[in-house]
Amino acid sequence: MTAARIESAALPRGTVLAGARLVLPGGVVENGRLVVDGTRIAAVTGVTDAAAGAAGADGGGAAGAGDLDLAGYTVLPGFVDLHVHGGGGASYASGIAEEALRAARTHLEHGTTTTVASTVTGEIDEVARQAHVLSELVEDGVLAGIHFEGPFISHNRCGAHRPDLLRDPDPALVRKLVDAARGHAKMVTLAPELPGGLESVRMLAELGVIAAVGHTDSDYAKTLEAIEAGASVATHLFNAMPGIAHRAPGPIVALLEDERVTVELINDGVHLHPSVLDLAYGTAGASRVALITDAMGAAGMGDGLYPLGPLQVEVRNGVAMLTDGSSIAGSTLTLDVAFKRSVTVSGLSLTQAVESLCAVPARLLGLDGTVGSLEAGKLADLVVVDSATHDLVAVMRRGEWITGGERFATVPAP
Repeated sequence: MTAARIESAALPRGTVLAGARLVLPGGVVENGRLVVDGTRIAAVTGVTDAAAGAAGADGGGAAGAGDLDLAGYTVLPGFVDLHVHGGGGASYASGIAEEALRAARTHLEHGTTTTVASTVTGEIDEVARQAHVLSELVEDGVLAGIHFEGPFISHNRCGAHRPDLLRDPDPALVRKLVDAARGHAKMVTLAPELPGGLESVRMLAELGVIAAVGHTDSDYAKTLEAIEAGASVATHLFNAMPGIAHRAPGPIVALLEDERVTVELINDGVHLHPSVLDLAYGTAGASRVALITDAMGAAGMGDGLYPLGPLQVEVRNGVAMLTDGSSIAGSTLTLDVAFKRSVTVSGLSLTQAVESLCAVPARLLGLDGTVGSLEAGKLADLVVVDSATHDLVAVMRRGEWITGGERFATVPAP
């Protein structure tokens, strides 16, 4: 496959976005200025809120002639999703390139400018075939990598994965899927307590692929062993794993307490009670939390029936469940909604939300040199939201408007 791309509208070189609130690594800039030159951010100017308060200064100034006037809007880095199965009625596990493009486009229009495509449990050869298709989209720049969720997971915690297709994480089988991704495997979720689990964690760490603990029946001690072996992510923490008991802390406590572990959280109001989200942030902090969607094909769509790998899912009132009612089956979440919920319901600051939606996953993927924050030299991947409502307004990827850019007027010369 060649030249797979998503249509967009390029900006003139040296375009200035002015007058906006900018969420930067060091804090929030009011009335800032951001220069886009080609695919990159050329400059960011303004004084962060903390520095402005100390110095009595403000940001970079109002829009001038030729600038795009973004007064009343907030500019964030493009969102980075580590864990997403589909959207727009399409699934990454279909093994069909056109479906994968549709899913990527759906989430891109909701602000996810960097996507790792997640598969679901299937026959090993079929998942390997899917990986081959997805790897071509990585090479075309549509996707940032591949995440294998299943089949190396616990029968007791399989959730929306077909039980008869589950396999122990034999290192040879794990390596087969990694090799099928042609160097683009970013993460493998597995249950470390299963035969071959720890050996596979070690192998993945040696290969530079993230080993994630998830869909597991592991206890506290075995989870610690997995972390020592190289596991560095908790797949949708709290979901599909034993809960916390006072004499059996289980995997959750082990994953939360170790500073080497990044924890995924699904902030959709369905997967986690608000107090549980608060517990995770209070223990791990925003610097170790990656907010994900775990979205399936219904994201960006309405209620109805949808496939999730070999299983069928029914979505009612935006909640995805297996048709037999036995398990939540991913989400219908998009990251713009996760952002708004994080700052309006969960009480996160703008900088905390951006850290968990952008900087943390970018760093985990080794992409923090190019995405994940608004800094000169990085790709011009931007999300624009209304400063008052936090609703999505526009999305830019690599210096090109994907949606919403037409609303910003160029300031005329006096």
